[in-house]
Amino acid sequence: MSKRVRKAVFPAAGLGTRFLPATKAVPKEMLSLVDKPIIQYGVEEALASGIEHIIIVTGRGKTTMEDHFDVSFELDATLERKGKRELLELSRNVASMARISYVRQKEPLGLGHAVLCAKDLVGDEPFAVLLPDDIVDADRPCIGQMIDVFNERGGSVLATMAIEGPAISAYGVLAGSPDQDNPRIFNCNGMVEKPKLESAPSNQAIVGRYVLTPRIFELLEETRPGAGGEIQLTDGILALLRHEKVFGYTFEGKRYDAGDKFGMLQATIELALKRPEFADRLRAYLKELPL
Repeated sequence: MSKRVRKAVFPAAGLGTRFLPATKAVPKEMLSLVDKPIIQYGVEEALASGIEHIIIVTGRGKTTMEDHFDVSFELDATLERKGKRELLELSRNVASMARISYVRQKEPLGLGHAVLCAKDLVGDEPFAVLLPDDIVDADRPCIGQMIDVFNERGGSVLATMAIEGPAISAYGVLAGSPDQDNPRIFNCNGMVEKPKLESAPSNQAIVGRYVLTPRIFELLEETRPGAGGEIQLTDGILALLRHEKVFGYTFEGKRYDAGDKFGMLQATIELALKRPEFADRLRAYLKELPL
């Protein structure tokens, strides 16, 4: 097994029902966050972390994602003819930014099944999983931080964030203990899906970034469908814990839930405020609002 994390899987076959009617014809992953589709933020994060091969798990009606990362001859020819060199370069950069492969998830059978669909493309090597809905704004790319932990500890790594209060019941939560040498690392010995506050084993909630060993594939193949007839990735990781170490990692940075309407609004405003071309005007506009 190669020890280097070179590939990243993006599960992107979901229907995006929380954003209807916008997602009736447009994939959720292609909704714009400031001026880029959601999925591009994750792809850029993966590339900045040393990932060489992007694997996107798609479904029916998702071809616009493939078009986005492909060459658009008509658009490029028009921009070149009109002398819009800066926009032409932007278009070409998106088309050439990554080596991308696509695989279909023909039925919506859960996150674990979506990851399993990438088995043949990943092969026998460790890999990253990034959920496009989760945008992480960080000075050091989140998945890169996790790859560093994987290289140091040799076990699968799950991104976590501390959640206090009743909101913990919306997440998968790790059981275990904080690491004595690194307070950001959590030694995991189990996990509970969406526990009540009083029964949560910790405040360490799992969010949409994973670095996994390839053993997860054989375990997902043996995992029986759970709620809703879906194969859950957390069930596969629970099985993985019986064979090897799994760590939680509290990443440096801020996570936005772009799969939620309010989270998308937060991300749009806060990321726009970090852009020099928007920051001053947007800040002045927000101050003028009768809040």
